[in-house]
Amino acid sequence: MTKIFVDGAAGTTGLEIRERLAGRRDVELLVLPEERRKDAAARRDALNGADIVILCLPDDAAREAVSLIENGTTRVIDASTAYRVDPAWTYGFPELEPDGQARVAAARRVSNPGCYPTGFLALVRPLVRAGLLPADTRLSVNAVSGYSGGGKSLIARFEDESAPDHTDTAFRAYGLALGHKHVPEMRQHAGLTHAPIFLPAVARTYRGMLVEVPVHLDQVGGRIEPVWEALSDAYRSSALVSVSSDQPSELLIERQAGTDALELFVFGSDEVGQVRLVAALDNLGKGAAGAAVQNLNLMAGLPETEGLRL
Repeated sequence: MTKIFVDGAAGTTGLEIRERLAGRRDVELLVLPEERRKDAAARRDALNGADIVILCLPDDAAREAVSLIENGTTRVIDASTAYRVDPAWTYGFPELEPDGQARVAAARRVSNPGCYPTGFLALVRPLVRAGLLPADTRLSVNAVSGYSGGGKSLIARFEDESAPDHTDTAFRAYGLALGHKHVPEMRQHAGLTHAPIFLPAVARTYRGMLVEVPVHLDQVGGRIEPVWEALSDAYRSSALVSVSSDQPSELLIERQAGTDALELFVFGSDEVGQVRLVAALDNLGKGAAGAAVQNLNLMAGLPETEGLRL
């Protein structure tokens, strides 16, 4: 069995990963007793004793954990932002490129994508690769997430009435200074010349996410059908990413909540001359824990969707 150690298993993403691994007979989960969870020697032993380590830590702590791995065999999946644009790490979005699954399966170091970039890249990268969307196109991306995406501190703000900054706010825009840490990841892995304008927000719902990229049709060749076809071709063989043929009149943020799936939509018409590209996912699913387990399965030579919520 593949030995797995989740460093940071008490956090939101770590707990979700452990839920997906619980009861599986094809992996062995290494767990530190609570009293030894922050013991440096115990962590070092676990990091070096595992076949695959999943890091659910802040950026600096993730870098420190990697430095503690002293052997040439332990493989790493990092869920932080620390290595997402590092060329020495494999970007852990298997569906994004035609050889993505093989690259993840062979990798020693994998950076798990961010939740917002997962939606953005799924929509934009196939269009850039197909030549429909020029690499120098200036894009904007509007996105709203469930508050669990902000971790324990944001969860407390929405749920713990005793918290100093508890809020009953239904919708909150943030990242107004346009310096969000996800932007370099979006630009680099989409193959864009210019960073997109990123407009994130959080809503009063625990989990779920909608990511939208509005585009003028004259930016993508003038017709909507090739856009839909390029996206459909890119994910035709994927078990987790799909392009919907539905045209609902509205989309709820919770549409894919509780799943590890990613659903894409193409709204608009040739007559209108504009298109709204929308991705629906769970910020804790395909946007975090589900993606980590998918990468783990590929790296361990196991069925890609084992333990995932379809």
